[in-house]
Amino acid sequence: MFKRLTLLWTVLRGDARQLWAALRHPAAPGWLKLGTALIVLYVLSPIDLVPDFIPGLGMVDDIVLVPLAIRWLLQRLPPALREAAARRR
Repeated sequence: MFKRLTLLWTVLRGDARQLWAALRHPAAPGWLKLGTALIVLYVLSPIDLVPDFIPGLGMVDDIVLVPLAIRWLLQRLPPALREAAARRR
């Protein structure tokens, strides 16, 4: 379990840095900014798919959905922007 969380954190940290670099790029598309704002709103929102007060399961949707959403956004970037963001992270 700990190895999975460590791997998830490593992937999320790298993807989050790449997303941040892509957002700061002058050619960042508007949909990327909107998608990132929606991810942030989901994380901060008290409304979740699985309520946070359920022990053990409450954080699972955040732990799974947020990295998937970030990865999904990154995969839809134009290739040149994706490469530039990967170099800057």
